[in-house]
Amino acid sequence: MDYDVVVIGAGPAGYVAAIRAGQVGLKTAIVEKKLIGGMCLNWGCIPSKAIIESGRLYRRIKDDARFFGVDGIDEQNITFSWEQARKRALQVAKQLTSGVELMLKKNGVEIINGEARITSENSVTVENRNITASNIIIATGSHHLPLKAKLPSEKVVELEQFYSLKELPEHIAVVGEGSIAIELAQFFNLIDRNVTILVPGERMMPLADEYLAGWMLSKLKRDGIRVIFNANDMADSSHFEGNQLVVGKDKFPCDIIINSKLRQGIIPPSDIPLETANGFIATNDFFQTSFPNIFAVGDVNGEMMFANAASTQGFHTINFIKGIKEPFDKSRYPLNMYSSPEVAQIGKIESQLKADGVNYRVSELPLSANGKALSEGNTEGFVRILSEVKYGQVLGVQIIASNATDMISEAAAFMEAEATIYDVAKTVHAHPTISEVFMEAGFVAVDSAKEENRQ
Repeated sequence: MDYDVVVIGAGPAGYVAAIRAGQVGLKTAIVEKKLIGGMCLNWGCIPSKAIIESGRLYRRIKDDARFFGVDGIDEQNITFSWEQARKRALQVAKQLTSGVELMLKKNGVEIINGEARITSENSVTVENRNITASNIIIATGSHHLPLKAKLPSEKVVELEQFYSLKELPEHIAVVGEGSIAIELAQFFNLIDRNVTILVPGERMMPLADEYLAGWMLSKLKRDGIRVIFNANDMADSSHFEGNQLVVGKDKFPCDIIINSKLRQGIIPPSDIPLETANGFIATNDFFQTSFPNIFAVGDVNGEMMFANAASTQGFHTINFIKGIKEPFDKSRYPLNMYSSPEVAQIGKIESQLKADGVNYRVSELPLSANGKALSEGNTEGFVRILSEVKYGQVLGVQIIASNATDMISEAAAFMEAEATIYDVAKTVHAHPTISEVFMEAGFVAVDSAKEENRQ
């Protein structure tokens, strides 16, 4: 065999798998037909966070500078430069992709440019080059489904095209659900654009606890963002009347539509029959496909459409190849949304606990009770702990806060350690910090448990 491992696709799942394979002594090659870093680093996770930071800073200066004692700023003359924000975002992405490429080379991974075709259980071809490998890892990611409506092509922008836009018009519609749609919509809102979210179904945040989803929907409406549900059912008949987009009974101004609809796996060309399910490659608990030495990790298997899950799946797969069988527990991986404020959750949600018949309690502490949050002027949100009643084990944590996506890692540590509310309450935190809300929420849970025991 030419290689121990050949990885197809260099996004978070693929490059983590390849780097790890090199680190443990496996002769490895990675094949990428576009850009190292995949969707996440080049058009998704990283550049989107960079432009969101630009939007947050613009809004903070415009709304809060004088309140915080900063004089000399004429709020009416502050403008947002999309060109500069876009330029900075792409620079950040380039810096990270260069770092990934360096790490691949440092760990002895050969980078092969081109499109891979799987020709057998142990071989792929890339631009007429035949490559053999003991193991093949498919990490080709996913793409958004096209819009059903026959709309003018100049009106529809795919995510891969978004950072090529020279300017952002006044009226923007975002089609989709979950983190990408909400993050983009809020960014446009932060920079004074008129925004509509077209949700394909009935749920805007299908993986989140309904409590979080309800809070976020209220927040969007308070900020003046229009949200239209069941837009997918009306997509066939959607059309433009001049500058107005007509979606069912709704009609509103719209200059462009950003497509962030549900994603479908990018399945590489193959001469062997890889089993699929609902547009993704089917895998078992160890990410093996219908061929035991061919694995599918990341978005392409449809298990969890998050970069952190994709990276972890790549890591787990290399461990499996090396003989280490570790279970992949979905409940231990956080769901993050870089909204304003941010949303994060880990573990079970209430609907799951109810369906499983678990006797649980909810403990919540608002950020408005936290000294650091008050000092920063970021009091929107809360920490919410779901715990088992009998022993107090933490079953799930939900956060809405300006830095919820950073805070959730502490909750992940509690979950990994199978901690109880008593452990959370007695964990000493620095003061003043936002993370103190964990300790305080733990005390709320402990006090509730004591009160229940008295009754």
